[in-house]
This record gives sequence, structure tokens and C-alpha cells, in this order.
Amino acid sequence: MKAVTGVWRRELWAVLAALGALSVSGCGSGKPPGPARTAAQAGKEAPPATVSLDAAAQKSSGVVVEVAALRSLPQIIRSTARMTNNEENTWRVGALTEGRIVRVLVNPGDMVRQGQVLARMHSHDIHEARAEYRKATTEMVRLQASLAFATRVRDRARRLYELKAGSLEQWEHAETELRNADAALANAKIEVERTRRHLVEYLGIAAEGIEEHKEGEGYHEDDYIPVKSPATGTLLLRNVTPGAVVAPTNDLFVVSDLSSLWAMAEVGEEHLSKLRAGMPVKVFVQAYGDEAFPGRIGKIGETLDPATRTVKVRVEVPNRAGRLKPEMYATTEIELGGSENAVFVPEEAIQEVRGQMVVFVEAAPGRFEVHPVQVGRPLEGSIEIVRGLRPGDRVVTRGSFVLKSEFLKSSMAEE
Repeated sequence: MKAVTGVWRRELWAVLAALGALSVSGCGSGKPPGPARTAAQAGKEAPPATVSLDAAAQKSSGVVVEVAALRSLPQIIRSTARMTNNEENTWRVGALTEGRIVRVLVNPGDMVRQGQVLARMHSHDIHEARAEYRKATTEMVRLQASLAFATRVRDRARRLYELKAGSLEQWEHAETELRNADAALANAKIEVERTRRHLVEYLGIAAEGIEEHKEGEGYHEDDYIPVKSPATGTLLLRNVTPGAVVAPTNDLFVVSDLSSLWAMAEVGEEHLSKLRAGMPVKVFVQAYGDEAFPGRIGKIGETLDPATRTVKVRVEVPNRAGRLKPEMYATTEIELGGSENAVFVPEEAIQEVRGQMVVFVEAAPGRFEVHPVQVGRPLEGSIEIVRGLRPGDRVVTRGSFVLKSEFLKSSMAEE
């Protein structure tokens, strides 16, 4: 009932430890052969190890044998990837001017809205800008009064000239003064608008309605420059704390809209000619098992990594539910549009013996050979066999664990 081929038993574990060292009967997977071997080496190669189990034992153990068949599946390129922010929807928020951070109002992970205040900072620029605005406003008021006076003088000179009580020269001089006053007022209005825009649009503080603070009151909320979010999204990074002195070159916060992410895949050089922008891609992450997230190729890199000989491929992945996170490791499958045939067996047929994946192939009734195999892609409860089986092989699909146990026990008893 239980017998292991005795002649080759002593070499069994060393053979199973290295893929390819064990000659697999009928390995016709279409893969290129390994290096040529000498006749002496071929003569010393061990045949497949076997284990025997009679029909009664097979029935009681639930052993089921099925024929390995070809299945058609889409042609794909599989590669590793890393989830990152969509840089087109990511904003790095800096300081508008030099200053000191007084308050920080958000933390990493917070959802922020466009225009929301993230922090407040004190800067001398705010006092200088307000002084310029008040000076420009005062000058404008003065010039408005000068224009009104010049208008009255011009009107009086014109009436006197019409009554023959004044000269034409006096009237023309009054007209010139009026035009000069009008031009000066126009320039003053431009200066008021410039200083107002610097306060309101650049620094983000109000230009009007600011009360003068009494001496000793300290700083008020309107004395601080707000640092605002430029868009709605998630706050990913906060680089400041209260009291930090910052400059316009500093990135204080990073805000990103995570409803769309990038999967940065590394695709082998040999596949480069098959890639096109817009090709459909399936993205898998460890957190969600076999669930596929659809995406499309957005950009193919311009250079190869000299160490790995791979090219960066940017895959754009919708993430409206927020289930994917930046920095997740992922696997991408780029669909090429064609199909190919491959041998598949149920996942239960695969067993591991000392780090080597194997299947049990029925060589004769009650006798099963141990075939090391190289596995590939999963598909609906089955596993692709890249190397080690050929179509038509009779594979144990259920009860293979029983054969593995008998095989190991017989091997240990022989040793």
C-alpha cells in the first residue's frame, strides 16, 4: 500500500530543494530548455520519485484524479507597483512671506476645504502693507479735495472770462491745474488698489474695518496672516509647529485629493514595445486579496532603470471610495488584448515539500509521481502551472495532502 521507489530515495531531499534538479516526466510547457548537459550527467539523473496508494486507501482518503487541461486566458503583463498621490491633484502649501507660525489648526489625515485656514502666522509685512494702504488712502482723499478745488477755480476763471472780467490766460491756467489734479487722483486710486490687493488677495487679510488697537492689547486675530488650503482634499503632511520661523521657500503642508491615485508600476524592458497609453490595467493590493481595481496607463516613462532594466509606467486609478491608500504595495496586470492557453489545476492540488511546490501525477493505477512545478497566475480557484506539467497529465486534485504525508513518512523511514 505504501512504497517509495527505493533506488533513488537517498537523493530525494536534495533533488526537491532545487527546482530543475529533479527530472520531471513529460515537462512539455513550451518553455526554452535549460543549459545542455553531458551524457554522463544525463545518465546519473534521477527519475521521478513515487508514492503508492491502493484503490481502497484512495477511496477512504478521498483522493480524486483529474486530467490537466488547457484553459484560455487573456494575455497580460504582470508587474509590481507602488500606490502614490496623483501629483496633478496634490498641492504643496507654502508661506507667502517670512514670518513666525502662531497657530496650527489642522493635523495629518484631516479633510480640508478650499480656502480653509490651516495656520496663522505673524509677519512684519502685514504692518508695512497696512501702513502703505492707509498712506495711499489718505493721499487719495487729499487729491480728491485738490481736484474739487481745481474744479471750482476753473469754473470761476471761465465765468470771469465770459464776463470780460478775466483773461484767457487765467482760464487756460486753471484748466491745466484741473487736468493735473485729475491725473494725480487717478494715480492715487491705482496706488490704493495696489496696496488693497496686496492685503486682501496676497496676504489674505481685510483692508477695511480694521480697528486701531490700543497700546498694550497685544495682537488680535486680524494681525495674523492666514495660511489657506488651495483646494479640497486630505491633509497628508504637516511640516510646522507653533513658533516655527518660515520663509516662502518652505513647504508647510501637503494637501491631496485622494479620489484618484497613481500606481507606479515597474515593467520589464522586454514588454516596452507592447505598452500604449490608455491600455486597461487591473490593480491588486494585499488588503483586498483578489479584488481588482480598474485603471488605465497614463504615462510611460522615458528612461530605464539601469539596475533593474525596468521602465516606470504610471497607472491612473479611480479611488472615490477611498479604499486605496498612498504607499500601498500593489501588483498590476496590463491587459494586452489577446489570449493564450495555459495549464491550470485546482489550488488544492498544489503541495509544498521543503520549499518546493509539487503535484502528484498518476503514472499507473495506484502509483503517483512527485512532479516539482512552477506556479503562475490564480484564476477562479485554480492555479496556472508554468512549468512541470503538460496537458493530459492525470493530476491528484483532491486528497493530495494524504499522498504528501505518505510520501514524507516513507522517505523518513527509509533514511
